Amino acid sequence: MRHSSRLLTLAGGLLVLALPAWLWAALPREEIYQPGQLKPVDSQLKVAVGQVAPDFSLPAVSGGRVSLSQYRGKKNVVLSFVPAAWTPVCSEQWPGYNLAREEFEERGTIVLGITTDNLPTLFAWTRAMGGVWFPVLSDFWPHGAVAGQYGVLRGDGTSERALLLIDKAGVLRYIAVQDINIRPDLGVLMGEIDKLR
Repeated sequence: MRHSSRLLTLAGGLLVLALPAWLWAALPREEIYQPGQLKPVDSQLKVAVGQVAPDFSLPAVSGGRVSLSQYRGKKNVVLSFVPAAWTPVCSEQWPGYNLAREEFEERGTIVLGITTDNLPTLFAWTRAMGGVWFPVLSDFWPHGAVAGQYGVLRGDGTSERALLLIDKAGVLRYIAVQDINIRPDLGVLMGEIDKLR
């Protein structure tokens, strides 16, 4: 009796782990935090196209730390700052990059996803989304230090929705800070990456 009970418990647990993508899609929208309308910009950029991107090192959900400089001379880098885990637009933007993984890789480009959330929150969120192929980094402590360094830290402690494209030499080639409620156009980003070829 105990043995079959344990098997049922184990099978149930494995079923939950095996279905995060469809569970995420089926999750009622009321389960995702709705921040309401937010002003498009509540920060001042501290970087500009043509400058060398400031280096940083942040803890990754996958373990260890990731620094911008580790990609120098190897890959173009897209820094994707999003305001917060478990919010609607953010929860659509990064899974969308999963669909375009091959496009990024063909262009020699890596995405670094950054939020001011802590690692446990980002771990749970990315698993609920079914995972993402790129490093997800926590700018939680010192709180928002990297977002602040780039000038995309909002007054409420979250970051702007911002994309920054950095070439293999470490130079900023494209910056887009936009309405926090609108998912960035992937086609525009790919067009900017194509200009680096």
